[in-house]
Amino acid sequence: MTDLTMIRAAAKRMAGHARLTPLLNAPLLDAIAGRRVFVKAECLQLTGSFKFRGAWSAVSGLPPGMGGVIAYSSGNHAQGVALAARRHGLPAVIVMPSDAPQVKIDNTAAYGAEVVLYGRATGDRDAIGATIAADRGLTLIRPYDDAQVIAGQGTTGLEIAVQAAEAGVAGAEVLVCCGGGGLTAGIALALEGTPFRVRPVEPEGFDDTARSLAAGTPLHNAATTGSVCDAILTPTPGQITFPILRRLCGPGLVVSDDQALRAMVLAFAHLRIVLEPGGAVALAAALFLPDLPDTVICTASGGNVDPRVFRDALAKYG
Repeated sequence: MTDLTMIRAAAKRMAGHARLTPLLNAPLLDAIAGRRVFVKAECLQLTGSFKFRGAWSAVSGLPPGMGGVIAYSSGNHAQGVALAARRHGLPAVIVMPSDAPQVKIDNTAAYGAEVVLYGRATGDRDAIGATIAADRGLTLIRPYDDAQVIAGQGTTGLEIAVQAAEAGVAGAEVLVCCGGGGLTAGIALALEGTPFRVRPVEPEGFDDTARSLAAGTPLHNAATTGSVCDAILTPTPGQITFPILRRLCGPGLVVSDDQALRAMVLAFAHLRIVLEPGGAVALAAALFLPDLPDTVICTASGGNVDPRVFRDALAKYG
């Protein structure tokens, strides 16, 4: 199981390969939110999202002589695994939903991976990935239910602790964009025992983690599609991640698609960073939800936005 020792080991293997992303603050965002808002800009990470951390941790932790890797993803994990595999000299096959943003499909192929598309509503990505892995002798790197992936994502939490102290923040709620829970679990483990409490953030209608935490048992979403936040649409919390979230996280938070799009526009206006909708839900919670403390830290977890979505958001909310 993932623990702080694994996270620190992942950080050592990652040194010189992943970016140390900044913790940003803008007074005008603070004024909109009515609280201090610090933004961990993982949209500036290699491949445009935090997913490179987990991918590098998993690939760099493989034993020598592996024949290659396979992953399934709507785009960000795909790109992270593709680049990590290429830098390790390994072939990669990525199983992606056919409705993933074209920019993510194209970038995954550009990083050197073979892309296999499937229908999100009708296909079973786990079954597809397992079949290809068995047929070709590939190692499956899961997007969140993988101990080394969680350890890699947890390095984000190590950086948050250091950067928050440098900013004079002694404690805060840490709002994390949450799909299957790999980033949320990793950060929660990295910050365990500190004055920082992690809370997952999800889009309306796909709040399986928030509902599962409230119920104390994993619950499923009724739908698999229907939100602009494609990067964090998962059917249910992960089998490995959920026990970590239940033990360490506060209640989940939920935002609308419109709030996520507004947060994208405000991040661009005041921080000059580009976010995708799923990567903006934590910032949306920090900006628009009541009953949060005076200081929050939120992850801006990905910036691989479809240009049309970004253009439409700017036109509507800019």
